[in-house]
Amino acid sequence: MIVDPAVHRDGRGFFLESHNASTFGECGLERPWVQDNHSRSCRATLRGLHLQCRRQQTKLVRVTRGEVFDVAVDVRRGSPSFLGWAGCVLSEDNFRQLYIPRGFAHGFCVISETADVQYKCDDYYDRADELVIAWDDPQIGVDWPIDEPLLSDRDRTAPTVAGCFEQLPTFSF
Repeated sequence: MIVDPAVHRDGRGFFLESHNASTFGECGLERPWVQDNHSRSCRATLRGLHLQCRRQQTKLVRVTRGEVFDVAVDVRRGSPSFLGWAGCVLSEDNFRQLYIPRGFAHGFCVISETADVQYKCDDYYDRADELVIAWDDPQIGVDWPIDEPLLSDRDRTAPTVAGCFEQLPTFSF
């Protein structure tokens, strides 16, 4: 889900509420955020597709410097939208945020010189529980805006969905 906060601008700059528990709660989106993360990456860096399987996380992602193409993929086995993905540009100029529910894999690629990505999580990071899925898995078919990304070793060698299917979370109402 894309979140477009109200931005109040004047000659001094701008002000916005990047999170308001009451407003998010009215939309059924309020979570008990327990961790804030901040990454800085250079152009063409692609991080993802990542998720935690047992300690699933909801994320609220925004960019405070630069521009990224951000992606969420439904990897919940049995979901009506299994392997469906959504992507959007998040930037310091559009102030957009992406709300990513539990059971979705997350990834982004940097399309500016550098980008700072900040995101809230409703559960703690657990490397032992993290699952990495191939960014270029043809079964998912994300239309990334770059052809030759800079990848970590983990992202470069990640299995496809077919190679990690049994580890994926199960859809439930």
